[in-house]
Amino acid sequence: MKRLETLESILERLRMSIKKNGLKNSKQREEVVSVLYRSGTHLSPEEITHCIRQKDKNTSISSVYRILNFLEKENFICTLETSKSGRRYEIAAKEHHDHIICLHCGKIIEFADQEIEERQNEVAKKYEAKLISHDMKLFVWCKDCQEEEK
Repeated sequence: MKRLETLESILERLRMSIKKNGLKNSKQREEVVSVLYRSGTHLSPEEITHCIRQKDKNTSISSVYRILNFLEKENFICTLETSKSGRRYEIAAKEHHDHIICLHCGKIIEFADQEIEERQNEVAKKYEAKLISHDMKLFVWCKDCQEEEK
């Protein structure tokens, strides 16, 4: 999916958010955002920690979890719950998209479908509701896993 913001812009917003919350600036927070931005995919806390430890051996998994909680609360990242691979994180500054998640291997595919988006608006309108947001996850067995089972 197309990114809506540059890494530099996100990091600048992060610094302002840290200041607004009365916190000390932390290179680790910026590193977590950078890792997620550069990966372009959905990472687990363990994968994020592994990437950061390549530069900073002192980074602990507990620090990464605390940083992820802060970043999620401040809307810098989004969480994706998967049954196979647990919580995964992605940068929030991306165009709206939904997810297909393989229940067997944990593979995640991002997709956007205008027809589905329009249908959701029609359903909300039918029930005289205002659609604020939605989170669609399709749980599947991907093509590769289906072929493995044959």
